[in-house]
Amino acid sequence: MATLVTLEGLDGSGKTTVWEALQDTYPEAVFTREPTNDSWYGDAVYRSIEDDDADSLAELFLYTADHADHLSRKIEPALERGDLVISDRYADSRYAYQGATLAETGRIAEPLEYVVDIHEPFSIEPDLTIYLDLDPETAARRAGSTNKFEHAAYLESVRENYELLAERYADRFVRVDATQSPESVLAEVRSVLEGALEEQSAGADS
Repeated sequence: MATLVTLEGLDGSGKTTVWEALQDTYPEAVFTREPTNDSWYGDAVYRSIEDDDADSLAELFLYTADHADHLSRKIEPALERGDLVISDRYADSRYAYQGATLAETGRIAEPLEYVVDIHEPFSIEPDLTIYLDLDPETAARRAGSTNKFEHAAYLESVRENYELLAERYADRFVRVDATQSPESVLAEVRSVLEGALEEQSAGADS
């Protein structure tokens, strides 16, 4: 059954570790990520991430272009086949991160809404978003502050945006405490995902 599941959270929350572990649990699923790492759109995003002076609005549209290509090239075909798709980051990362970046510049009124509105006409809403919740200080320490997005003060704004998104999309957001041990986080994520898939299957059969 076609299902789009996304993993979200601050840098250092353990998303990628969970995403990699789930590949053993669901070997038939399509595993993907954003920014993509197999297209020139994604390459442009990664170049922008490493550029501390990148224009925030231009950077947003690089991410958006990568998302649009990702949808048409990988996600939409997989969903049309009826596959389970599990993505490490998705549009909510854009809302949270680029919303925070634009807020710092003061160039856009209501930056979170601005980013959401850009995506609304063409993006696909996930069936389930598993949000690995972690405080900004721990996130920055785990991530190593290796780029401009991995500093506690900035991540505080990102987390505030995630909280707004979790409230807005409460029907699909499930919070997992990422301060737990990696084993406990993975076990909880597996339980949440298994339950959601079983519920979806039961609904389709009824």
